[in-house]
Amino acid sequence: MVAGVLLLTAVWVYLLEYVPDDWDRRMLHQNPNRQLLAYTFAPAAATVLGVLLALGLVGGWVLAGRMLAPLARITEATRTATDGSLSHRIRLPGRTDEFRELADAFDTMLAKVEAHVAEQKRFAANASHELRTPLAVSKALLEVARADPDRVTGDVIDRLHSVNDRAIDLTEALLLLSRADRRTFAREPVDLSLLAEEAAETLLPLAEERGVTVETHGDVSPTAGSPALLLHLTTNLVHNAIVHNLPEAGAVRITTRVRPGAVELTVENTGAPLAAELVPTLTEPFRRGAERLRTHDAGVGLGLAIVESIARAHDGRLTLAPRPAGGLRVTVELPAAPRADG
Repeated sequence: MVAGVLLLTAVWVYLLEYVPDDWDRRMLHQNPNRQLLAYTFAPAAATVLGVLLALGLVGGWVLAGRMLAPLARITEATRTATDGSLSHRIRLPGRTDEFRELADAFDTMLAKVEAHVAEQKRFAANASHELRTPLAVSKALLEVARADPDRVTGDVIDRLHSVNDRAIDLTEALLLLSRADRRTFAREPVDLSLLAEEAAETLLPLAEERGVTVETHGDVSPTAGSPALLLHLTTNLVHNAIVHNLPEAGAVRITTRVRPGAVELTVENTGAPLAAELVPTLTEPFRRGAERLRTHDAGVGLGLAIVESIARAHDGRLTLAPRPAGGLRVTVELPAAPRADG
């Protein structure tokens, strides 16, 4: 309407400039003038503007409704997700345009959020179960000691001490997992090869006790991150490789190498063959291979979960692969530190 008014005004102004202003009824048809032009042009212009207004309102209403219909579906899906239903998906049909891309991105986000919430629920349930077990054992031991005052308390105290150590280890592992997820650490230069050697030296008594040989070799592998967290990552991998190994004559091989833009730490061990479908689940909290082991060296079931969380916090990734001869190959890839010479 505004464009039409401006156009007609421009035509009117420039047209009147070349039309005479005299009024002579006798020369009306031979010599048009401004008054005659206004008398005949104004009603036609008003009619055209009225038709444009009606078509603009009706057509604009219909067109806006068709254009904004996908947005209404996205808004409804957002309200549904806000109410707690994360399984709903938009699945917008039609050609690929901005609304379709927005709907697809929203569906992807909902899928990731749903998976994350489900993982957190499983983690909370497993953590509650794991924390409840040592508390229940402690309660049972105390009740037995109270019911039998003449019982030798040394054995009870030793068992309580072991259960309490396990509960402390589990709590510290949960805190470490939470700290890694928050990324609340300062980044410093770190050499993965030195961390591998330190972890192997620290766990050497455990390896000798279990009859496992540990080999460490590789290149200097500089990266940036938290030395404490990366040492914990390396120690967890080596500890898992030693514990989950052959009953005798087992082996652990630790390798570091540098690739373009990245450094790799690989820990592989001998052991029982692992099913391919089992390997991806080993990074889930409280999973311990094919069964839930309960030895004093089995850990709390958060080893690989913590490793994956630390690697992710350092912008890296964790890869698990079964070895054809049995055992597991674990690779952690981290960004390489920039060289001093640029």
